Amino acid sequence: MAEFLSRWRAGLAKTSKTTFGRIATLLGATEITRATWDELEDLLIQADLGIETTTEVLDSLQRLTRSSGWTQSSELYSALRQELRSRLDIPPAVVFSNKPAVIMMVGVNGAGKTTTIAKLAQRFLNEKKTLLFGAADTFRAGAVDQLQVWGDRLGVDVIAGAPESDPGAVAFNAIQAGIARGVDIILIDTAGRLHTRFNLMEELKKVHRVIGKASPDAPHAVWLILDASTGQNALPQARAFKEAVGVTGVILSKLDSSARGGMAFAIQHELGLPILFAGLGEKPEDLTPFDPDAFVEGILGN
Repeated sequence: MAEFLSRWRAGLAKTSKTTFGRIATLLGATEITRATWDELEDLLIQADLGIETTTEVLDSLQRLTRSSGWTQSSELYSALRQELRSRLDIPPAVVFSNKPAVIMMVGVNGAGKTTTIAKLAQRFLNEKKTLLFGAADTFRAGAVDQLQVWGDRLGVDVIAGAPESDPGAVAFNAIQAGIARGVDIILIDTAGRLHTRFNLMEELKKVHRVIGKASPDAPHAVWLILDASTGQNALPQARAFKEAVGVTGVILSKLDSSARGGMAFAIQHELGLPILFAGLGEKPEDLTPFDPDAFVEGILGN
């Protein structure tokens, strides 16, 4: 357990040392004043909780302060910890009743999607699952090659098409191959795309529809990779992908290199999407199931 928490603290060190570290300094042995609330509001917004979430957290803390008769800011610290924790859900277990289970991976360019797919594959392989990759990112130069390299390392076959071929056709072929081979899970890699590009999002919808034609009820999960360093900018991304292809879960990549981990609260509060995994480093084992308790401990420390 100590090693588990240590990994989270190390992965969240940048977030903890910046804004949340300043919150710890603010909530020291000083009297609660109007300035305390103003500065706490500023720090929570800077921590990328979002204005709506920040307002609700402050309202709750102010009510608790009045009812408890607190006068010292240090008394707010444990209450803040509990308030933040209450805003993060325990993610659902990643269990599929379908075989093969088709997981569609989506995200903007540069979010770390292909690397995250490889880390997920390693996790599934450790669980004795059989896998297949569908290389439906047919437009980015080297994307298929990158996925193939990971496939070779992990011993996972990759179904690909010709460069610039129809990504929907590649996804369809991958699912048909997965069904024929009786694999447990098919991971479909799609091209990274800006959520503001209408034509690209329409193409993603098409891939989603084709997947549904290849297998009943597929995709059985649509996972969005969000780069944690984008902070609040991740919200419009997530909202657009959710509307386009019905995102069912979020994976936060690059959390260890970001000082903006507070965006996790806004994602859950404003979008209602579970955070399934978090990337806390470069190694495969650093992609870990999201743990709300460890997350709050990591950003606030002791």
